[in-house]
Amino acid sequence: MSDDALPVPDRIEGAPHPRETPTLFGQQKAKADFLEAYNTGRLHSGWLITGPRGVGKATLAWKIATFLLSEDAGGGMFGDLPPAATSLDVSPDNPNVALVQSGAHPRLTVVKRPYNYDTKKLRQEITVDAVRGLKDFFHMSSADGGRRVVIVDAADEMNRNAANAILKELEEPPADTTIMLIAHQPSRLLPTIRSRCRELRCARLEADDLSAALDQASVMVQNVDGLAALADGSAGDAIRLTRHDGLQIYAGLIQLFDGLPQLNRPAALKLAESCAARGAETHYGLVLDLMDQFLARLARAGLFGEPSLQAAPHEALLLSRLSPHQGAAQAWAQLQQDLTARVRHGRAVNLDPASLILDMIFKIEKTAQTVAKG
Repeated sequence: MSDDALPVPDRIEGAPHPRETPTLFGQQKAKADFLEAYNTGRLHSGWLITGPRGVGKATLAWKIATFLLSEDAGGGMFGDLPPAATSLDVSPDNPNVALVQSGAHPRLTVVKRPYNYDTKKLRQEITVDAVRGLKDFFHMSSADGGRRVVIVDAADEMNRNAANAILKELEEPPADTTIMLIAHQPSRLLPTIRSRCRELRCARLEADDLSAALDQASVMVQNVDGLAALADGSAGDAIRLTRHDGLQIYAGLIQLFDGLPQLNRPAALKLAESCAARGAETHYGLVLDLMDQFLARLARAGLFGEPSLQAAPHEALLLSRLSPHQGAAQAWAQLQQDLTARVRHGRAVNLDPASLILDMIFKIEKTAQTVAKG
């Protein structure tokens, strides 16, 4: 398999790569915070771009990278500062834009999960070797002059050794280097990494921005309310749900759990087997995410009541029945936390998908029984 045909971990299937995305919708505060630091000469060497998955963090990182790589470092005729920048937009005629969009800019590199040629799959973690490659990048790019940019996507996928290696780069960054760490769950990062970065927080998209982002990606939406409920302000999640029948899968989960506190065992087994079938990796990942979403919606229902938007038929009644009070909400929130750790470990050690799914389903059943007993 040629390198061009390898799967990439930093692109949502069915959407343009973040480096090719024309417009970043929303995130006005994050953009303004970066420009304020840039214009006042307080440009940090390390930036932590945080927020929910799929709201534009990677697109923001690539916009910033293109902006920095295209900057005029020469100043004015008498050494005065250039006019303050008011936007991250760069003229498409700038030669750096084409280099960035082609993935060939010599002063830009991306640290991401590598491809495992033995298993023919992407690794589940960013390895230390991927970070150590920065040494070669810094050495080669130094001859080109100008600012250098590193994007780590996503930083919370680094294993312990990789995290320690990136920490060394943040502690002693080369001159004129900007390192941007994209993090969906920044709490998983080393505190020392977080302390050496300035944070840019990306928010969930409002309805208009979400709709515009989907239009830009040429995504046609039918069940708007259901998609809005599950995507929860994430364009990335909305695209993924649409491309891979996520609404239908979630409706199937609601039907499966409708019998709680007693499960339909044959239906549970059928779901588990569908995740273990050959070529079902995308389906498996989506089922895991939707089960996590179901638990999150259960916890919120116990605190705030029925959701304003149903993600599937009969969902509101099911959530109200399984999570009728704050105590139930706490039980579901704890289960979500426990299963998140379980999934992370299970995927890291390549646990059989069917076994992991069944284990999660049975734990959901047990929690439902505990809540029902009061």
